Amino acid sequence: MFALSSHDLMIWLLSLGSIALVLMRPKGLPEAWWAVLGAALLVISRLISPETAIRAVEKGIDVYLFLIGMMIMSELARREGVFDWIAVHAVRASKGSRNRLFALIYCVGVLVTIFLSNDATAVVLTPAVLAAVRAAEVEPLPYLLICAFIANAASFVLPISNPANLVVYGHTMPPLGRWLAIFTLPSIASIAATFAVLHWIAAKRLEGEVKTNVHELQLSPTGKVTLYGIGFLAVTLMIASALNLDLGTPTCIAGLLVTAVTSIRDHRAPKDIARAIAWSVIPLVAGLFVIVEALNGAGALHATVKALRLVETWPPLSAAFTSAFAIALLSNVMNNLPIGLISGAAVQAAGAAGSLRHAVLIGVDLGPNLSVSGSLATILWLIAIRREGEEIGFCKFLKWGVLVMPPALALAVLATV
Repeated sequence: MFALSSHDLMIWLLSLGSIALVLMRPKGLPEAWWAVLGAALLVISRLISPETAIRAVEKGIDVYLFLIGMMIMSELARREGVFDWIAVHAVRASKGSRNRLFALIYCVGVLVTIFLSNDATAVVLTPAVLAAVRAAEVEPLPYLLICAFIANAASFVLPISNPANLVVYGHTMPPLGRWLAIFTLPSIASIAATFAVLHWIAAKRLEGEVKTNVHELQLSPTGKVTLYGIGFLAVTLMIASALNLDLGTPTCIAGLLVTAVTSIRDHRAPKDIARAIAWSVIPLVAGLFVIVEALNGAGALHATVKALRLVETWPPLSAAFTSAFAIALLSNVMNNLPIGLISGAAVQAAGAAGSLRHAVLIGVDLGPNLSVSGSLATILWLIAIRREGEEIGFCKFLKWGVLVMPPALALAVLATV
């Protein structure tokens, strides 16, 4: 344990209160309001200096650029009919089977998460899935939940699959070959267990047929450019990852380039996309960076380092399971972005290595599948479905998450030891 001064206690109370408001969204106000308000109060109350807050915001530049690039691609795809085109092909490929449609969407979700990141699954894939199930005239819930759960379950297949991977490993990121040797088996366990439990829970909802007599759609020339642009973005991210480069700048540049090419045929595209993007995500993330910086200064980093060093003395299996599940639970209480930032800094400060470090990453990536408040990807997923007129509350998600997350996390951690 560590003693808190009155100054540090105020930081903890204000920071945790702000995070709680972000997750609860009182009166339906956007999450960004509460994160920015909390960060501003920390500065106004002189609990942290303006210089410290500015440095914290600057630490998130790569994340902001990454999210902007992904949101640009999402809006382009929505605007140019790529989502509707994907929906028609998915419904037709299901051949009238809800089970086949479920498996097809799950496989697409795995691929999008692996090669475009979990945030892309939340932002880009979710609207396409919703369009598909509406065209098929089936209940959307189990198919939408695929997007939320697989975004986290497949997010440690590659370093680029989740920005949190870069946070936890920092400049000590393993080479791609070493990464695959460590995380391929845990990823397979996570993906397979998540599918098995999800399918089991949704079994009754997957009975019956799918409407397949939907009108065939042809992609417009700008739609084809957008589809090729998504492929170009995937290749760009793979190259950046192989070269151990930051992902934000190439993602943003790729999005802007595709927009520029599209605007040659459609001059209104840039303005329409700029209006449609959910810009509030950026101040939300920036506010959380400031809050985490304040918590680290108030003892969160020191306490986490001590805990990791204590757990390192335990048998490897006990240490890995304890770390993964503790971080998973904290991620669902506070969101995995602040927990990832704190635990990533602590892992590096403590010099943690081996299965313990791998378990920390899996806890940050997969643990948020317990609740709707667990990860930034899930928040982006919520924003995406709200824009389409759908709503899935905390309790409804928790009923699924409490069954889906624990076995997947346990098997994934077991595969690392």
